Amino acid sequence: MRRRHGDPPIHANESAYVDAKPRLRALRARASLYALVRAFFAERGVLEVETPILGVAGNTEPNIESFSTSFSGRVDAGTRERWLRTSPEFPLKRLLAEGVGDCYELGRVFRDGEAGRRHNPEFTMLEWYRVGWDHRRLVDETIELVLAALAAAGRSAEIARYSYRELFVHGVGVDPFTAPLDALRAPLADVRIDGDGLSRDDWLDLLLTHRLQPAFPRDRITVVIDFPPSQAALARIRADDPPVAERFELYLGPYELANGYHELIDAIEQRARFERDNARRCERGQREVPIDERLLAALPAMPACAGVALGIERLLMCLARTDAIGDVLAFAFADA
Repeated sequence: MRRRHGDPPIHANESAYVDAKPRLRALRARASLYALVRAFFAERGVLEVETPILGVAGNTEPNIESFSTSFSGRVDAGTRERWLRTSPEFPLKRLLAEGVGDCYELGRVFRDGEAGRRHNPEFTMLEWYRVGWDHRRLVDETIELVLAALAAAGRSAEIARYSYRELFVHGVGVDPFTAPLDALRAPLADVRIDGDGLSRDDWLDLLLTHRLQPAFPRDRITVVIDFPPSQAALARIRADDPPVAERFELYLGPYELANGYHELIDAIEQRARFERDNARRCERGQREVPIDERLLAALPAMPACAGVALGIERLLMCLARTDAIGDVLAFAFADA
C-alpha cells in the first residue's frame, strides 16, 4: 500500500501488530465461549473436572490415530509408553463409575495426521455426561448449548432432526441399512475415490461427507440419530427392526459439531468392540493400540448415562463464519 505524507513510520514489528488483531479477536471469542459453557453447566449443576492428557492406553478406532510418547523416569511409575488422549472419554467414565455424577471437561485433545484448512492435530473438546439420561434427552441439551452460543453472537438457527435412515433415503435415495454396495457407490460416481479395501461403513461415511453434509443449510442445526450397529463405537444397540446404535451427531451448517451416545456399560461387549477395532487396524497395516483395561474394569459400576463430545474449534468456526480453523486458533499447527 502506498504511504501518504505525514503517516507515522513503519516499524519492524508493525506487520506483527497487524497480524495480532485477528488473533486477539479469536482469543476473545474463545474466552467468551468458554465463559458461556461454564455458566451453562454451572446453572445445571454439572461439575467441571480435569483428567490426564497422557494415558497408558490409546484409541483403538481405526479412523483415528493417536500420538504416543515415552516416559524416561523411574520404572515403578508405570508403563513407559504413554498416549496423548484423543478425547477425555475413558477417564471421565472411570469418574462416573466412582460416583462423580453429572460432569464435563473442557480441554485439549490430540489426533495424529489431522492437519489442514479445517483440522488441527491439537484442538479443544468439550465432553459431558448426564446420569440417567438417554441420547435423545442429551440431544435437546446439546441443541440448547449451541443455540445459546449462537444467541451470544446475535444469531439463531432452525432445527431439523432425522434418523440416519431418513437422512440417506431423503438425501441420496438409498437405505443405508439394506442397500447393496453398488447402490452406495453410485451417487459417488463422479468423485475420485480409491475404493480398494473400503468397507460398507466407509462408503456410508463418504456419502455423508460428500453428498449429504455439504447440502445442510448454514443456519440450521441438523441432528442425525440412531446409526447402524456397525457404527456404534461406545453406544448401546437397540433391538429395533433393523437394530440401531443409540448414537447421534449434531451439525451446524455443513460442520459436524458433536457426537453423542447412550453409553454402553457392558464390559464384555466393549472389549469385543475394541478387539474388532484392533483387528481392523491390523488389516489396514496400522499399529495395534493398547486397550484401556482400567475403563473395562470400571464399566460394570458405571451408571446408565448419555455422553457427548463437542468440538470447540468447529463451533468457533461456525460463529465466525469461517472455513479455516487457523482463524480461531492463537497459533495453528504450522505456526506453533
